[in-house]
Amino acid sequence: MLPDFERKKRKTCRFCENKTLVIDYKDDRFLKKFISDRGKIVPRRISGNCAKHQRRVTIAIKRGRHLGLLPFTGEIYR
Repeated sequence: MLPDFERKKRKTCRFCENKTLVIDYKDDRFLKKFISDRGKIVPRRISGNCAKHQRRVTIAIKRGRHLGLLPFTGEIYR
């Protein structure tokens, strides 16, 4: 007999729920929540963002990287 898989509740976009949250490339502490420990941008299915806000988060992370506020890689290996 096959196991019964339970459907998980879909994550809702935190930006759609709370309209006061602003995506700003200068807020590095907030944007670090959307970057993995290896320095990659976390995908939508994991972060729970909608497509519109995921695009804005991605652009903000890339802008922060170019200004030197966010790292391109996770850690510096020695």
